[in-house]
Amino acid sequence: MNEAQLKLPNVPDDQVGGALHLSTLRSHQRVFVNRSLRMENVEWVGFDMDYTLAIYRQEEIDQLSIEATVKKLVDRGYPPFLAEARFDTRFAIRGLLIDKKLGHVLKMDRYRYVGRAYHGMKELDREVRHALYETRKVRVTGSRYHWIDTLYALPEAAVYAGAVDVLDAYGVHVDYQELFDDIRQSIDEAHRDGSIVDVIANDLPRFVERDPALASTLHKLRSAGKKLFLLTNSRWAYTDRMMKFLLHGALPEYASWRQYFDVVSVAAGKPTFFTDKRPFMERSGEGPMDPVNPAYTLERGRIYEQGNLKDFERMIGVYGDAILYVGDHIFGDILRSKKDSSWRTVLVVQEMDWELEAMSRTQDDVTLIDALSRRRERMEDELRYYQGRYRALTRRGARDDADGGAARAAAAEESRRTVDGLKAALRTLEVQARDTSRRTQEIFHPYWGSLFKQGVELSSFGDQVEHYACLYTSRVTNLANYSPMHMFRSPRDLMPHEMI
Repeated sequence: MNEAQLKLPNVPDDQVGGALHLSTLRSHQRVFVNRSLRMENVEWVGFDMDYTLAIYRQEEIDQLSIEATVKKLVDRGYPPFLAEARFDTRFAIRGLLIDKKLGHVLKMDRYRYVGRAYHGMKELDREVRHALYETRKVRVTGSRYHWIDTLYALPEAAVYAGAVDVLDAYGVHVDYQELFDDIRQSIDEAHRDGSIVDVIANDLPRFVERDPALASTLHKLRSAGKKLFLLTNSRWAYTDRMMKFLLHGALPEYASWRQYFDVVSVAAGKPTFFTDKRPFMERSGEGPMDPVNPAYTLERGRIYEQGNLKDFERMIGVYGDAILYVGDHIFGDILRSKKDSSWRTVLVVQEMDWELEAMSRTQDDVTLIDALSRRRERMEDELRYYQGRYRALTRRGARDDADGGAARAAAAEESRRTVDGLKAALRTLEVQARDTSRRTQEIFHPYWGSLFKQGVELSSFGDQVEHYACLYTSRVTNLANYSPMHMFRSPRDLMPHEMI
């Protein structure tokens, strides 16, 4: 039965306005669905702060972090010329893997196939990459490798690649693993001593985008009866300054940013919040020296620190999939909350806006790649046919008499020429497909291509998003484009045999 034959109920126009509105949403305004989620069943909605409620201007943050980290490295005894090197803030994306033994940065697909690799800032050719990573399985859990899985960690990869490049160029012998460990320690030290955080806090408009729709998004959820909580790893002083910048004075109904939330918990220590048993502590005041005391209840208007998943659920009296958590960190926010609880999850991927723009710009090239793939399959079928025909004619020709042998030899020669022509055409087609694919990927990202794909497969990052995030979107405020009672439905999941 086709759509025209379906007998649909006569629904008044004023009741379908929401559906019509959703159908007109642009791609960057949408929430994408991996697993169906009925918002009507969600009682509590929680939010991370950094890179979730607070959308950082990535290039500014990365440049600040890189400069602070390189200064710490020089202070540790690395050559002063390191401070003069050019570190590309565009280099890193989420989902990369650092090979600390060899000084390489890798991008893998969902099956651990290394599709791209750089030594420093120089891309490894396919033969080198194959010899290093395709003959043995990459065991990412060992000490040799390190995931770059957050936006916060992008400067680590940029500094590492740039430092490997410049130190190699100057002929400085360096232990690549020790270099990476020093970079990690330097950037952590820069965060602890205020070299990064204090600069951000004192110039928030430079580093943070203030989304004018954030307050109304939170208000819309509250107005639908949802309870909201803030669960962040940031300390109280930084959290308070950031949240004031994001929400203070946005809506007259809220005298303070804290009134948007029923529970505020800082210094949460995720991902251990989801696995350990650290008790909740309540701050007795807002000053840095004010004492903290054990908390036995979670109350509106109070400020809490640390805590754990089990106590949180027990204290609010809501459990499992009635809680929706919104965060940006695949491991700290999403994976651990999925593995250690049945909380539903929304992953904020602020790179989505650029990813969707690149998809739009590359539609014609993708169509061409698909057409080339179909043409290659047809030509390969022809090639196999003529190869088989040539072999059969050659075998029979040896047993034929003179007249029959000459005819078969001529037919065999014709088949051989056809085989040679098809092979040449296939080589040309492969070059065209490879060049088109490379051009397409460079539109997504100059070094790594699409965030979500590696070749025709999902990238390791894309695979994690698909497996662990119920929903994903580019920013929190996209939730406001849907009813707080919306039913998010996942698309039908098809296997290859269902696509025939």
